[in-house]
Amino acid sequence: MNLGIGLPTLVADHLAPERDVWLQSENGILGMGPFPYEGDEDPQIINAGKQTVTIVPGGSTFDSATSFAMIRGGHVDLSILGAMQVASNGDLANWSIPGGRTMGIGGAMDLAAGSRRILVLTTHTTKEGEPKLVATCDYPLTASKVVQRVITELGVFDCAGDRFRVVELAPGVTLDEVRAATGAPVEG
Repeated sequence: MNLGIGLPTLVADHLAPERDVWLQSENGILGMGPFPYEGDEDPQIINAGKQTVTIVPGGSTFDSATSFAMIRGGHVDLSILGAMQVASNGDLANWSIPGGRTMGIGGAMDLAAGSRRILVLTTHTTKEGEPKLVATCDYPLTASKVVQRVITELGVFDCAGDRFRVVELAPGVTLDEVRAATGAPVEG
């Protein structure tokens, strides 16, 4: 499993050690662990977002060419990515906001194309309150029709072509609240 930059990096801290999950980082780690405790950081061990991480027993490091060969070769079962927009048909925009500062697409394009499954972990709206779950992305696409599921603070949603399908709502959240915060039809 690969964890994208931003919210997805928090997943490593919540995986039970007995789970048989190996985290891969595109900069060349297989067996990436959670964030280190304060004082235990090693500035030489970082994830793709340049945050210090740990390596679990049995983990390894290698060059980015090998890492991208793993990704492009279809050896990543799941990538959890952040997003600026996700369309109901599974289109993903996660690298550039028109008129904003562009950092470059990075490895997201390779992960979107090479991973067997794409899950997006993001806030439901922007800081300005604009929906991130939309009918059609108007930000530059990273990849088309690749996202299967989106998890936000409001719930869990599947991309279902012309709408989002609710899998589960967060405690205390109503379907009407979700519909008001989403820029596409939502099926309950």
